[in-house]
Amino acid sequence: MASNVNPTVRRRRLGQELRRLRELKGMTAEEVAERLLVSQSKISRLENGRRSISQRDVRDLCGVYEVEDHRIVDSLMQMAKDSRQQGWWHSFGDIPYSVYIGLETDAASLRVYDPQVVPGLLQTRPYAEALITGALPETTPTDIEKRVQVRMRRQERIAAPENPLRLWTVLDESALRRVVGTRALMREQLEYLVEQSQLPHVTVQVIPFDMGAHPGLNGQYAILEFPDASDSSVVYIEGVTSDLYLEKANDVQQYSVMYEHLRAQALNVEQSRQLIADIAKEYAR
Repeated sequence: MASNVNPTVRRRRLGQELRRLRELKGMTAEEVAERLLVSQSKISRLENGRRSISQRDVRDLCGVYEVEDHRIVDSLMQMAKDSRQQGWWHSFGDIPYSVYIGLETDAASLRVYDPQVVPGLLQTRPYAEALITGALPETTPTDIEKRVQVRMRRQERIAAPENPLRLWTVLDESALRRVVGTRALMREQLEYLVEQSQLPHVTVQVIPFDMGAHPGLNGQYAILEFPDASDSSVVYIEGVTSDLYLEKANDVQQYSVMYEHLRAQALNVEQSRQLIADIAKEYAR
C-alpha cells in the first residue's frame, strides 16, 4: 500500500544527514567502507539517496561515527524505516524514472526546458500515447498504457486544490511544430497548452525559431526545488539508459543561470500564448 511518506525524499534527507555525520567525524567514504567491509560505492549511494537504506545500515554507520545521542539514532532509524515504504508510483510496477517521480511528487516548484516535445505535465492523454509509442517502438501496448497512466497521475500535482506544483516551462518552437500523432491531435494538445498556461501557478514561454542560437541547444533539463530548506535543489537530465541528477550547489547554480537566460530570450507569456494559439489554428486548417 502506498504511503503519504515520500520514500525518495526520505532517502535523500537521511543520506544528507549521514554524510554530515561522516564529515563531522573527519572520515572519507573510503575509510568508512573499509571499516564496514563494504564497497565505497555503497557508501556513496547511501549518502546520495540512490540506494534504499536499511535500519541495520544506519545502526552500523552510527556506530562508526560514534553517535551517542539515542534521540538522533532513533530519528535516523525511523527515517530509514520510512524510506523503505512505497510511493504511489510503485503500484505501477517497474518505472525506469521512479527516482525522478519521487522528487517531483514532493517538489514545490519545477522549471523545465524542452526543445523537442511538450513536457509530460502538460500533455494530453492522446499526445502522451502517441509520443511514447513513437519514442519507444519496441515497447508493448501494456507498458505504453502503464507509462501513460503514470504520466496522467503525475499531472494531479498541477490540479491539486492545495499547494499545487509551481511549474515554469520554456519550450522551443520546434516542440509546437513537431507533429506527434495527427494534426488534429496537435491542435487539441496546443489548445490544452494555452488553457493550462492560464492557471496562476503555470507559466509557459516559447523560444521562437528566429531567436537563433540560445543556451538551451544542448538539450532538455529540469530544476526541482523543495519546500523544506534542508532539501537541496536538483537538476534532472533524462537519458536513454540512465538519468543524471545534479545536486552540487555549483551545478545547480549554472543550470539556474542558463534557465534565466532562456526565460529572458523567450517570448513573454502573452506573446507565447498567442504563438501557440496561432499554430493550433494552422493545424485546424
